[in-house]
Amino acid sequence: MDEELRALTERLRAEAAATGAPGARKVYDRLAATGDLDELAAVLTEPGHPLWARELAAFRLGVAGDRRAFESLVLLLNHRDPPRCAAAAHALARLGDPRTARAAATLATNELRVAYALHPVRLLVELRAPESVPALITTLERRLRPHDPYRRVALACVEGLGTLGDERAGPVLNDALAHPVLAEAAVRALARIPGQR
Repeated sequence: MDEELRALTERLRAEAAATGAPGARKVYDRLAATGDLDELAAVLTEPGHPLWARELAAFRLGVAGDRRAFESLVLLLNHRDPPRCAAAAHALARLGDPRTARAAATLATNELRVAYALHPVRLLVELRAPESVPALITTLERRLRPHDPYRRVALACVEGLGTLGDERAGPVLNDALAHPVLAEAAVRALARIPGQR
């Protein structure tokens, strides 16, 4: 079993059990086992389903490449709970929906939601889409302000720009050298970009 799927199923099984709702375990077992994508998609559109059930359905649809999961997965990518964000990013990377990179770039560059930008940033790196480098540059530029509290987001941008190896990232990575928390990662990232020292 895929490690991300294992972590998700264990977490959601525990959430379902913790609700104490009658039949929650039975619903969980059915959604975890079914091969019927229409049944999973119905969970996303019918009212009354708990968050854990919607997440399980969206994840399974996403990794199956069913684009009916797109909107639900984008909402989960921007959730305040990091494990939900990580699972959504994993599924979105496998969904194959052309809207994914634009949605991730929008979330990564939204200053009102920067506290939740880590997983959109990582997803952009994995996607290697045309939107990836510009979004990471914009996000990193904003994180280089004095006393910015979102160092994990900044570090993910630096590492991601190194992975993508695009020369457009050179100026912002050179600026990152002045920040002790980012300097070592920026040196490594610059070394992966052609023409940079």
